[in-house]
Amino acid sequence: MPAPAPSPLAIVDAEPLPRQDEVLTDAALAFVAELHRRFTPRRDELLARRAERRAEIARTSTLDFLPETQAIRVDDTWKVAPAPAALDDRRVEITGPTDRKMTVNALNSGAKVWLADFEDASAPTWENVVTGQLNLIDAYTRNIDFTDPRSGKSYALRPAEELATVVTRPRGWHLDERHLQQDGTPVPGALVDFGLYFFHNAQRLIDLGKGPYFYLPKTESHLEARLWNDIFVFAQDYVGIPRGTVRATVLIETITAAYEMEEILYELRDHASGLNAGRWDYLFSIVKNFRDGGPKFVLPDRNLVTMTAPFMRAYTELLVRTCHKRGAHAIGGMAAFIPSRRDAEVNKVAFEKVKADKDREANDGFDGSWVAHPDLVPIAMESFDAVLGDKPNQKDRLREDVSVAAGDLIAVDTLDAKPSYDGLRNAVAVGIRYIEAWLRGVGAVAIFNLMEDAATAEISRSQIWQWINADVVFENGEHATADLARTIAAEELAAIRAEIGDEAFAAGEWQQAHDLLLTVSLDEDYADFLTLPAYERLR
Repeated sequence: MPAPAPSPLAIVDAEPLPRQDEVLTDAALAFVAELHRRFTPRRDELLARRAERRAEIARTSTLDFLPETQAIRVDDTWKVAPAPAALDDRRVEITGPTDRKMTVNALNSGAKVWLADFEDASAPTWENVVTGQLNLIDAYTRNIDFTDPRSGKSYALRPAEELATVVTRPRGWHLDERHLQQDGTPVPGALVDFGLYFFHNAQRLIDLGKGPYFYLPKTESHLEARLWNDIFVFAQDYVGIPRGTVRATVLIETITAAYEMEEILYELRDHASGLNAGRWDYLFSIVKNFRDGGPKFVLPDRNLVTMTAPFMRAYTELLVRTCHKRGAHAIGGMAAFIPSRRDAEVNKVAFEKVKADKDREANDGFDGSWVAHPDLVPIAMESFDAVLGDKPNQKDRLREDVSVAAGDLIAVDTLDAKPSYDGLRNAVAVGIRYIEAWLRGVGAVAIFNLMEDAATAEISRSQIWQWINADVVFENGEHATADLARTIAAEELAAIRAEIGDEAFAAGEWQQAHDLLLTVSLDEDYADFLTLPAYERLR
């Protein structure tokens, strides 16, 4: 007797959206339901494994390369699949959410790649989830031209050969989509984002010679990469396209994944196109995993942890060497600066820093890097053009001079910097401002001339938590305490009210953002992800 067909997915507690039927078709939902039935149990097991590994780190305060996968690391014969033409030159990638304006601007930006983000740069309201999919469909069918009703400005796509290649980032494994359920169980957000996008666009992207391509976030182990690989194999068979058509770039933005880079590429080798060095989430992951490790794991202010810090340099150098050894692209970190329309001097200083950062990455062997704003595309392009010239990448630079020991990746105490009182104030200020926007459904937010996303809020609240629990003493003699954090948060909230006025303050989510930041920063039990309690408040 054949197995019963899976029950259809139910749309729960969600107001109907214009044109949602174009995305939430019966056939697309049946595909997502099948992904959920086959793969969510493994997702659940892997989330449980994360907790077990975190408990082990709490006991040992160390990490090492895996002995059980040594054979993969020492085998020099395997490589990842060759890059498709559309992903061979990735020298500048722009990131951003999938709203309509960003979709047009990112595709037109002059960058080689657009990371179309359903993850950290997007607050997962039902409207953002569904309309983001619609915007990508409209972009591929060239039906996305529009006029902004507020500004009157018109947006239209350039000719196809001038557009960036899209690499879509679904949500991380830890997030569920509460509005899409099967028998009362929510579908993982990753499967919703991947499933809807793949089902509607895979053949369309093949016809355009550009995909389907994905960025995989928050990966913590090669077993999680194996799960994604199995999903790709199933999905390609399901819609009848050749295996190996999908390409995935994995963000190495957790400390545990940094010890499994080769194994992650190996698991995805028929579908892998590279690894990326994601800075803020990486630091957040170090705090999260080594929060019981004592003073030697206490990070200073986030802006003092540059990519030249010895433990960050070990991470990026190992990433380049690993990628090039296996024929994969190594993609560098984010330049998050947002140019000021009012202060040319601020721009001059920031542009010089961006250029120095991108020069360093290009000279270290990276094949490309990220920016958050179209004005930074030419700066990053110049840095990589100077090194690459007419070559699409520098994967032939094997960086065999690099030697990284296990302890180098967690040698946080090699950094000659300390937490500061101003650093605490900044963490509180940025945390409140970002969370407030997120609760209104905005995931990419310009704060103090930087484009911030969910990783920003994670490192902000993690540092507050870590400094308080480590009883850090600041340069002014004050101790990091819960009461001090509450005082600063109250002062910040009052300053925001004075800055924007009572009416705008009341219309926002300021008090809720303040309360949530303090909850996740001061609770004795450290929440694995800020976005989990925040999602419960997202309407």
